[in-house]
Formats: sequence, C-alpha cells, structure tokens
Amino acid sequence: MNLDPGWLLLLSMSLEVWSVPLDRNATPQEAHSPQEDKQEDNVDTGLYYDRYLREVIEVLETDPHFREKLQTANTEDIKNGRLSKELDLVGHHVRTRLDELKRQEVSRLRMLLKAKLDSTNTQSEVFFKGLEDQDYICFLSHLLKPSVYPQGLQMDHASLLKQFEHLDPHNQNTFEAKDLELLISTATKDLENYDAERHDEFKRYEMLKEHERREYLKGLDQEKREKEEKRMEELKDKHRKHPKVNAPGSVAQLREVWEETDGLDPTEFNPKTFFKLHDANGDGVLDEQELEALFAKELEKVYDPKNEEDDMMEMEEERLRMREHVMKNVDINQDRLVSLEEFLKSTDKKEFNNPKEWDTLDDTKPVFTEAELQRFEAELHTKEEELGRRAESLRQEQDLLKERGKALEAQRREYQQAVLEMSQRKEKQAVEGQPPTGPNGELQFHQEMQKLEDQGAKAPVEQEVQEAQNNLPAEPPQNLPIHT
Repeated sequence: MNLDPGWLLLLSMSLEVWSVPLDRNATPQEAHSPQEDKQEDNVDTGLYYDRYLREVIEVLETDPHFREKLQTANTEDIKNGRLSKELDLVGHHVRTRLDELKRQEVSRLRMLLKAKLDSTNTQSEVFFKGLEDQDYICFLSHLLKPSVYPQGLQMDHASLLKQFEHLDPHNQNTFEAKDLELLISTATKDLENYDAERHDEFKRYEMLKEHERREYLKGLDQEKREKEEKRMEELKDKHRKHPKVNAPGSVAQLREVWEETDGLDPTEFNPKTFFKLHDANGDGVLDEQELEALFAKELEKVYDPKNEEDDMMEMEEERLRMREHVMKNVDINQDRLVSLEEFLKSTDKKEFNNPKEWDTLDDTKPVFTEAELQRFEAELHTKEEELGRRAESLRQEQDLLKERGKALEAQRREYQQAVLEMSQRKEKQAVEGQPPTGPNGELQFHQEMQKLEDQGAKAPVEQEVQEAQNNLPAEPPQNLPIHT
C-alpha cells in the first residue's frame, strides 16, 4: 500500500517499508515476492486501533476521486477535517466496505469492553445478559455515569471512554464523515503523544532494572556483594569505551553514511543527492523511519547485542533521542516529516557543520530521580501485596477444590464397592440355585416361573366353565304339547 504524505502524518511510522540505507557494496538479492513485500508493509504504528486505521486508508485509496483530493490536500486540510467532507463523493462500493469495517470495529470494542467488565467484576455477566444492540450505544454514551453500572461494579471510566474516541459510538452501522474526522484527529493526537509514552516506558524499565539490581545485591553476603558490584562497574566502564558518536543530522554523521553505507566518495558529498538516495519510497519526504535508519552506524558504535554490557532497550531509546534531535532542528512546520526544502535549509545552519559533541545516555543524567524510584518501588510493593492476596485466595480455592475432589473420589469408591458387592451376591445366588434378590434383599422370581403360576391359577376356573357348558342340553325338546 503506497501512502501519501498526508496519511504519513497520521501514521507517523511509515506503513510502506522499513527504510534501510542503501549499501552499494552489497550483493544483489533475489526479488521479494508480493507477499513478502506486504509483510514488510505491516509496520505497527503502536495505536490500539492500528488495524482499523490501516484498513480504512486502504479502502479510501481505492476511490480515484478521494485519492486525487488526498494528493492535493495539505496537512492543515487533513488536520482540520476538511478532507473528511469528501467522503460523501466516494463510490457506493467504497462506502459499503467502510460501513462493514466500522461494524467490525464496533464489535471488537464491545468485546474489549466486556472483557474489561469481566476482569473487574463477575456481575458484568448478569449486566450484559440480554443486552440489545441499541442498549450498547446507550451504554457507550453514558460511560461517565456510574449509575449505569450494577451496584458495586467499579470501572476505569476514562480508559474505557478513550477506546471510542476514534469513531462515533452513537452510529454503529455506517461510516460517516464524522467517523473519518474522529479517526484523523485521534490518530494525530495519539501519535503526538507516542514519543512521550515511549520515554515513560523506558523510564519505568530503567527503574525496574535498578530495583532488581538492588534487591539482588541485598540478598548477597558482604564478600559476594562487593565482588558483584565490582563486576557491574567493570561492565559499565567497558560499555562507555566506544568510538566517538557524531551528532545526528550533522555533516560528519551524514558523510559517514554516504561513505560507509552508500559506498560513495566522501569528497563528493551532496545533500540533495543524499536526500533522494534515502527517500526510499520516493514520496518527496523523509519520514521518521527513514530518518532513524540513518542512525544505524552511530548506534553500532555503542551497542552490540552480543555484549553483556550493552542493553538493546537503551539502544532504542538512543535511536528515539537522535530522531527527536533531528526533527527539532529540521522539521520546521512540525508535521513529523522532513521535506527536501527543510533538509537543505538545515545544511545551511551553523550546527550542521560545527555541531556539539553528542552525549549518549551514559553521558547524560539518569532518566529518573531517587524520589521517582522510591515511588515506583512503593507501587511495586502495593502490586506485590495485591498479587499475594490474589494468590492466597486462589490457593484457598484450590484447597477447597482438592477437598471436594477427595469427597467425590470417596463417593466414587463407595459406589464401585456397592456395585461389586451386588455383582458378587448375584453370582453366588446363581451358583446356589436361589432366586436373585432385589435392591432391598427381597427374592425375585424368574419370569417363566411367574408364567407357570399364572397359568396354574387360571386352570380351575377354565375347567369349571367347561363343565358347565357340557351339562347344558344339546338342543331344546321338539313338538311338545301346547298347554292351554
């Protein structure tokens, strides 16, 4: 799927390809199949509605009219929702497919919502039972009203409401201009906060790593602790010993890519040619992935996945820092894309030819303070206590299930014993020629004997009837005198 710069504004992370610097010295590779190319296209934006966003874009780009408008639209037209009005002019088959995509997304959000309720309180099963489609919409529109929940059901209202900001929850069946406007505005806002969220995740990762380090050392005796602390310091010192890292976006850094990666003469470095070489998809701009690909050589100086002292999570944070540095100095209109004009203007700045030395994460102050670490550890302690309570509750439930299992096993054995005794009793009676007994020990007779008894009881009665019939005269007397 070839996306225009306008859509790249929404996605930020390019959906076309991971942009890799050209290697002139590399041996030719076999052509990729269309399926392999499609897999390369699937670069996740990090948005929870990433798939829905991709599919909507793919469908809209199949309409010639909308695609033409997109090519001529600027970033402001996309941001302010002016482009959304063009949705009314797309073909019927496009609208039908968009309607279908929205219904699928609404269905997915319902499942997310129910899963959230299920994980919060088992009363949700009763709450959702028999809920009609129109009731879902009513429910979504009243997410902030606690009165709509069953008593005792606690919900994270803000988190749930956020899940529906990218579409209109009041209309679940059709994709309208408002849905496109909401999708664009929400994606733009979320992508603007994406880098901040990545920094926050890295901070939590570093605090967890430090917490685990301290806990590990705390569990050692004095001699082993000193020995381990010395080993850790040696690893840190080894990590700090690396070649000089050029400032990202500087002439030294770009010349290094030009020479070592592109295989070109460093004396013939040309910014315009460099830009076109690394505009991998030829859309006239460098997106964030194409920029980050330029920093591979610098990152290799500091990080090697084979080395124990090198943390690959730190490498990704360093890559993000480099990209933000370049965007801050080059991206004039802050559309998260670098045009050729912006790129050439940046080469005229003093910082391009005489940049300050780049400070890596090791050279900067820690990403967290001691106070932040203490708060983080308090959160961990609270979560550990909660997990402990849940584990204890599960253990008690497990013990109860074991007791019930033992009781059921005892009942099963008693039943098997009773069946065995009854079978043995029947076999014994069959050997001794006695009639079998019933459940309560009463004698049971065979059906043949019962038939004989019934026939014997009926025989005297039938004999008396036969004798009475034999004693009757065969014919009444004939020609008897008539008495007058």
